[in-house]
Amino acid sequence: MIVLQVNNVSKSFGAEEILSGAKLELKHRDRVALVGRNGAGKSTLLKIITGELSYDNGDIIMPKDLTIGYMEQQADFESDMTIWDEMMTIFAHFRDQEAELRKLEGRMADPAVYDHAEEYAKVMDEYDQLQHAFKDAGGYQFESETRTVLHGMKFYPEDYERKVVSLSGGQKTRLMLAKLLLSKPALLILDEPTNHLDIETLSWLENYLKNYAGALLIVSHDRFFLDQLVGTVYEVSRHRTKKYTGNYSRYLAEKAKQYELDKKQFERQQSEKAKLEDYVQRNLARASTTKMAQSRRKVLEKTNWMDAPAGDEKSARFGFSIDKQSGNDVLNIQDLAIGYDKEMVSRNINIQLYRQESLALVGPNGVGKSTLLKTLLKKMPALAGDIHYGTGIQFGYYDQEQANLSGNKPVLNELWDEYPLMNEKDIRGILGRFLFSGDDVLKPVSSLSGGEKARVALAKLMMQKANVLILDEPTNHLDLDSKEVLENALIDYPGTILFVSHDRYFMNRLATKVVELRTDGTSEFLGNYDYYVEKKLEAAELKALEEASIAVGAQAATPPSSTQIDKEAKKLHRQWSRQAEAAESVMEGLDKEIAAIEEQLCDPEVFKDHEQVLPLQEKLEELKARHESEMAEWLDLQEKLEG
Repeated sequence: MIVLQVNNVSKSFGAEEILSGAKLELKHRDRVALVGRNGAGKSTLLKIITGELSYDNGDIIMPKDLTIGYMEQQADFESDMTIWDEMMTIFAHFRDQEAELRKLEGRMADPAVYDHAEEYAKVMDEYDQLQHAFKDAGGYQFESETRTVLHGMKFYPEDYERKVVSLSGGQKTRLMLAKLLLSKPALLILDEPTNHLDIETLSWLENYLKNYAGALLIVSHDRFFLDQLVGTVYEVSRHRTKKYTGNYSRYLAEKAKQYELDKKQFERQQSEKAKLEDYVQRNLARASTTKMAQSRRKVLEKTNWMDAPAGDEKSARFGFSIDKQSGNDVLNIQDLAIGYDKEMVSRNINIQLYRQESLALVGPNGVGKSTLLKTLLKKMPALAGDIHYGTGIQFGYYDQEQANLSGNKPVLNELWDEYPLMNEKDIRGILGRFLFSGDDVLKPVSSLSGGEKARVALAKLMMQKANVLILDEPTNHLDLDSKEVLENALIDYPGTILFVSHDRYFMNRLATKVVELRTDGTSEFLGNYDYYVEKKLEAAELKALEEASIAVGAQAATPPSSTQIDKEAKKLHRQWSRQAEAAESVMEGLDKEIAAIEEQLCDPEVFKDHEQVLPLQEKLEELKARHESEMAEWLDLQEKLEG
């Protein structure tokens, strides 16, 4: 069932066009991502869908009874209630039904009813119907489900009586998300839901949303999150939307392939067009060939020539270099304790950092990750322990709060005041690499968006040429394209990196070592984020086995006989073999369909007509995606059969 259709929607603010002919479709239980550069119009489209903004042209079609839940990127949540009472407002109908059930129970116990069989049967029937409706709607589970969701969002029983108004901004965002999840709208729209969530909460949210009963429309800059959840991606670019089948990684691959295909097709058409134009120009004036030239001119005029494919939009381009190498030992932290005003946050911190390592610092919110970075930079005093700094260390610091940016300065002076000996042209050149050009460099820093401020902070960091980079949430506020540019710049950086991030994709690409920070100490893992998760799971499984072993008195279970094992293995082998044959059959059919469409696309009559090409290309993408999925399953089965 289709729950939302956006058909050719356009929106302008004054003379500035934001959306033009935007299209989008969601069916029941679809998981759809909306991606694009900062400022492309993603949030505008979400606000149009939810009715917060009007639109100039087009249609928004959805069922009349559709329930929509919308979490904005910058949302306010003010309430004088306690956390628990605020959550219970969602279930007021259950409270009313419970009161009605108690009322009916009272009537059934009343002798005036109990002693009259007909009246009692009538009340009993009413009670039975209401109780069944209450049960089927989840009336007996809503409190336990509320506790589960609050726990997932890091609110525990001791927090339930806290007033919402007393919470921090990040806590309010998490509570708002919890309330939205519990309300279970048929269409759940989330604009940057991963902000303010630590890795543990992110993982919980992913698993919860995978099993969500409704449709999801998500805007997020967290690539790992999108890869785990979505099956369709709509890109907002140059005021339009384009649909891609698959998760975010597949979208990137398909987008690159589509661009190359469109480019070749455009070049073929332009070559044909040039030949026709040349023929008309040379033969129109000659009496013997005028008619043929006129005929070709009509072809030129009537042919729907495709526009040049839109290449990559302008991206930031920068890299980090160093003035001089540090010593091999960069940091040696021993039994360190950190905190504020002698109030300890974490203790027993032990970390070794060596030259050219890239260390990711992970841990739950509030454990002191940012505090540790500031302590290492001597912005805060250590409460106990020792920090030994290596020789030739030059720190460069990226602050997630960008406290080092001066609000009233123009962007140009933000850099120039720190490097007054450089000429204006060179400063402007550096800012141009971070997408500030022309009058953009004269804007006051205070007027910039979060993403623009982040690029200014990165420009200042690049100019320092420090040999040790301390980065606190460097991907916050950056769009997906800017994140990739930053990753590549840091991968090529010849110095040492210590960073805090909740971006798991970023950690996977960058980290060579992961240190988990707890309130009572640290643990080190020599690998990237995936390796860290794998080792944590292994440790949890080992602990569970040990506990189970203790619980049963370490008694070994009776092992199955070799005959039983052999019988089960053969049965499983036959099952895999049948599944592999079925996958082969499906792939053969898909190969034929793909070949037929590719043959059509090579037909000059077809590739001349862009309107014919687009649906064929969409069908081709869908078939290839299905083929790839079948191939992955077939390969997995082959490994099992050969193993």
